[in-house]
Amino acid sequence: MTRIRTIPRRPYENVAVAVPVSIPYVRYSVESAHWWIARALGELTKRAGLAPADIDGLSVSSFTLSPDTAVGLTQHLGLSPRWLDNIPMGGASGVVALRRAARAVEAGDATIVACVGGDANQVDSFRKLLSSFSRFAQDASYPYGYGGPNGSFALLTDHYMRHFGARREDFGKICVDQRTNALGYPHAIMKKPLTMEDYLGARAIADPIHLFDCVMPCAGSEAFLVTTLDIARDLGLPHARLAATIERHNAFADDPIQMRGGWAMDVDELYAMAGMAPDDIDLVETYDDYPVIVMMQFEDLGFCKKGEGPDFVRSHSFTNDGSFPQNTSGGQLSAGQAGAGGGYLGLVEALRQVTQTALSKQVPDARTALVSGFGMINYDRGLCSGAAILEGVAP
Repeated sequence: MTRIRTIPRRPYENVAVAVPVSIPYVRYSVESAHWWIARALGELTKRAGLAPADIDGLSVSSFTLSPDTAVGLTQHLGLSPRWLDNIPMGGASGVVALRRAARAVEAGDATIVACVGGDANQVDSFRKLLSSFSRFAQDASYPYGYGGPNGSFALLTDHYMRHFGARREDFGKICVDQRTNALGYPHAIMKKPLTMEDYLGARAIADPIHLFDCVMPCAGSEAFLVTTLDIARDLGLPHARLAATIERHNAFADDPIQMRGGWAMDVDELYAMAGMAPDDIDLVETYDDYPVIVMMQFEDLGFCKKGEGPDFVRSHSFTNDGSFPQNTSGGQLSAGQAGAGGGYLGLVEALRQVTQTALSKQVPDARTALVSGFGMINYDRGLCSGAAILEGVAP
């Protein structure tokens, strides 16, 4: 059988990303996902100086919008976009939404696309979400009395520690440094300093996962605009150029235990498209529902080789003024996880940093940022991965 040669991804020529919006998170809320998403869209148009009718593209990510999807939301909010997308990919949603919105703008299918991710979180929301998250989880793990990501990531973390010699202190360093970053971010859910002693002494959740290895579900929303460089300039918006993106699903399906994500398949193409190398990146925003996946991303995104993640962590500091600024608003482990909005958190923060409009502590001379996404954990692995490189444009 003839195998078709894969066509390389085309570079982005004229795509701007602008107007980073975060609606402050709360632990619980009686408001619907519609309310949170509407607040983000309202803030987008207000800050961009646009009317709702100027938004002719819309991309939405939400776990709790049901029974609606993006198309139902258009009627709720009185919008009439000529391009519409619904991205149900959890922590990869922000990068995937950016990729698809960028191609729509390049093709002329939309002029200004609003990308928004957000979720409600009532007292019982997370349990209900897990009960119907995926057929794999329902069939393969729930009958045995365990479900949800804590157990899955406990297995991945335990295997990674045994195979590569990672210690709890290594994961703790990621969490502690991210908490330091969160203390400078006004919207972070976690407001107290975290010490290594606190981290190591926290109660066990699912061995070797302890309390501060786990994200805190909350309610909130994140959003940004995608348009052309010319339009962003004409509107006077601080913006970044989209330099490169990748996306991959169900990567390395034959691996019996997940120790790498789809980034490892496409990372060379990511840097080649951007005309950059890992050393050219000023800050990194990794998806961080658990610290083990952060360490995997350091490896799979080319900052160190596979298995060198523990040594990489031991030799770097991850605060905003450290040797490797990472998750500069605290990431989900300290800022909170607003459902699918968690997949947008790093992208929104990276956009602020490279446009010198950070709400957290500004990374000195930040111009380039790499953002990665990871989502849809089934009973044994995450299925979706993506990454993007943003480059700040001088005003």
